[in-house]
Amino acid sequence: MRISVVTVSFNQGRFLRRAMDSVVSQSWPDKEYIVVDPGSSDDSRAIILGYGERVTHAIFEPDAGAADGLNKGFALTTGDILCFLNSDDEFLPGAFERMARAFEARPAAALISGCGYFIDEQGRRGARIVPTRLSVADYLHGAYTLFQQGTFFRRRCWNEAGGFNKENRTCWDGELFFQFVRAGLQHDIIYEDVAQFRIHAASITGSGRLEAMYLRDTQRIFENAKGRPKHRGDELISTCLRATKVLRHPRYALERLRPR
Repeated sequence: MRISVVTVSFNQGRFLRRAMDSVVSQSWPDKEYIVVDPGSSDDSRAIILGYGERVTHAIFEPDAGAADGLNKGFALTTGDILCFLNSDDEFLPGAFERMARAFEARPAAALISGCGYFIDEQGRRGARIVPTRLSVADYLHGAYTLFQQGTFFRRRCWNEAGGFNKENRTCWDGELFFQFVRAGLQHDIIYEDVAQFRIHAASITGSGRLEAMYLRDTQRIFENAKGRPKHRGDELISTCLRATKVLRHPRYALERLRPR
């Protein structure tokens, strides 16, 4: 079972080596790694080239944003299982073994998410991240926990979805996973730690600089799925689904309390 990983990096040299080390150091024997850099002005390119053959393919060309860069990277993958890691995030040791075992044990699962942790700029751990099983209703109403860094999926998911929406500038990962479950593909959760999500001042999540754009992206996804804009009743549904999240995912709250 080959695992293919794609990383897109743009001026993230200070974190990039940690991210790349977390991929190439995985002991899983059958893996490939594609790194995309659309033209960083820091030392990112030199860092990437320094990994030599440990990087299967390196793409150094302009793109139309992260989603477009990921599409270019995934077009070169040959793996059975695919995933992508941001240049400021990290996989944990043994992550690939855990995910490979999970896919072998769950042949019906098309995408599987593991757990992990928030980390800061220095790599200090914060809260544990426990994803919930994604559904169409939960996604459209914001009543879910998504952990992109810990989510792996079968190649057929990618082939059926047709890639990332390159017009999406804030939540291209969520939109892709939503397309998977909307197509009826099965999403499973394993309660093992596989990755870490770094929050810092320059990240999209940490800075909040794209909040208005994020709202436009999520509104577009909702309208495309429902064929109409949101109305007051949708806010009530969102409130109910969020309020019952723990009841509908009973292991979610328990696993979040696991010691770091």
